[in-house]
Amino acid sequence: MSAYEKLSPLFRVLPEVRKPARRPTLGERLFWTGLVLIAYLTMGQVPLYGIPREAGRGLGALEFLRVVMASRRGTLVELGIGPIVTAGIIWQLLVGSRIVELDLTTPSGRRAFAGLQKLTAILFAALEALAYILGGAYGALTPAQELLVFAQLFAASIIIILMDDMLEKGWGVGSAVSLFIAAGVAQQVFWELFSPIGPMADGLYYGFFPSLVAATVTLATTGNSTPLKILVSRPEGYPDLLGFTSMVLLLLLLLFLESSRIMIPVSSARFGGARSKIPLKLLYVSVIPVILVGALYANVIMLTQVLWPRVNPGNSNPFLNWIAMYNYTEHGPVALPGCLVYYMTPPRSLASALADPVHTLVYTLLYLLFAVLFGVAWILTSGMDPETQAEQLAKAQLQIPGFRTSEKIIASILRRYIWALTIFSSIVVGLVAVLSEILRAMGGGTGILLLVGITIQYYSILASERALEMYPALARFFRE
Repeated sequence: MSAYEKLSPLFRVLPEVRKPARRPTLGERLFWTGLVLIAYLTMGQVPLYGIPREAGRGLGALEFLRVVMASRRGTLVELGIGPIVTAGIIWQLLVGSRIVELDLTTPSGRRAFAGLQKLTAILFAALEALAYILGGAYGALTPAQELLVFAQLFAASIIIILMDDMLEKGWGVGSAVSLFIAAGVAQQVFWELFSPIGPMADGLYYGFFPSLVAATVTLATTGNSTPLKILVSRPEGYPDLLGFTSMVLLLLLLLFLESSRIMIPVSSARFGGARSKIPLKLLYVSVIPVILVGALYANVIMLTQVLWPRVNPGNSNPFLNWIAMYNYTEHGPVALPGCLVYYMTPPRSLASALADPVHTLVYTLLYLLFAVLFGVAWILTSGMDPETQAEQLAKAQLQIPGFRTSEKIIASILRRYIWALTIFSSIVVGLVAVLSEILRAMGGGTGILLLVGITIQYYSILASERALEMYPALARFFRE
């Protein structure tokens, strides 16, 4: 009996979206994708009912991870895609390390994997909702208010899980996780560039371009260059010239890296030895390690902030202080130097990075270590490892010119490239995320990294879908 058959009674009670009876056209899939996105963005504008108006300042150390989680503070999407990504991390590690034996090459194995991920995501939705409430994210609540907030957070998370299930089942394009992240980053970048709110504490507007116009007008009319000097690097953390320049340079760098390929020559025995090349992306793991590291950090920080007032009040336990020490301020808990959580939070500016180089170095090395580990785990569980790729090439009757047609030989050759690219690309995306966070790139360095990667993925998906619709014979060939 397969794993799916054993667990199917449990999976039957889980909420799910059925697959479409027929394959929707690209236009229909884009319509449903747009509808899901509008629903998510609308939920992000609906405040949680029953919490104080000024609530939502707790768990402040999570602010830099909200882009990765596609969450919005104090709204129905407070938890964002956190439960989905966390469940994915757990099962990828369990299956990739062979702690749990699941054959992902079979349909039943893949269905079991998807069902276990959904079940774990639902459990984490409940746990994270409780963590936010008990951690004081919404201030002091009565039992009735706690129950009401929990119900809203849990119900919203179930809807988000079903949205992701809907797109994965073929109703839409891509995945809800990527879609929500990209939309959130694009929204944040637009706001940081054009927001007219102001004047702020430094006398300028919040948005970069309104501030630039106001500073230029001031210089032209009064000869005062102080606003332009402030705009170069604003001390309050508002969008500035350094962040804008960092964003532009980061976009150019990522576009170059995403377009770089390593070509592997192959020949086809089916078509008389015709030669071609298989492209391997230089960023082989794309932005997956950044998403997974962000989810891990978010859960560690959130859980420690919830537990610390109960298990280590006043930072009195010297052993637990190695994990976390918090100073609970009116703006939320702040991690203190010398603990693990402190080194999991990034320096928020170039000045703070230079002021505490040990923090910067440890944060960078720790981030890169986790990025590499998650990159390797993702390759093993997603079918992108050398052995799986070699099996697919062998089934397509492709071989490496100059070598015998053998799955083991193809795997040994691919192994030289794939593992090197996996480690290299994990380090590169990790470094880009760290440096851009320190330089305060607009949209968040991690956010821009995710936005570029996801946008390119969607472009590739749409181009492929358009080609298959234009050439039905080609579509039948791929389905076969």
